[in-house]
Amino acid sequence: AFEAIDRDPNQFLAVCCQGAQLMGVLQITFLPYLTYQGGWRALIEGVRTAADARSRGVGRFMFEWAIDQARARGCHLVQLTTDKARPEAMRFYAGLGFVASHEGMKLHLAPAS
Repeated sequence: AFEAIDRDPNQFLAVCCQGAQLMGVLQITFLPYLTYQGGWRALIEGVRTAADARSRGVGRFMFEWAIDQARARGCHLVQLTTDKARPEAMRFYAGLGFVASHEGMKLHLAPAS
């Protein structure tokens, strides 16, 4: 999957470091869409912050950077999903201006044989 992400110009893996210390990572996927007369949206996924970097502004920094990237690419919308079992993440995203506007669903597929 990493090679496919690396080759795709609409995928971006961001790594946040302080010196040699890994502080966090996230993935941005830029998606064209049909609704609202078409346009681009950014999907932020795979957000991870190092345990010792939490509550130090790293997550906010990464999201502000990612949102700036979405604006620079002409996106009209930034979206994300998070696990319902993580209320602290929901509060964090709401503090960044995200609104719980839709209900997401997943279907896990068995590997093809």
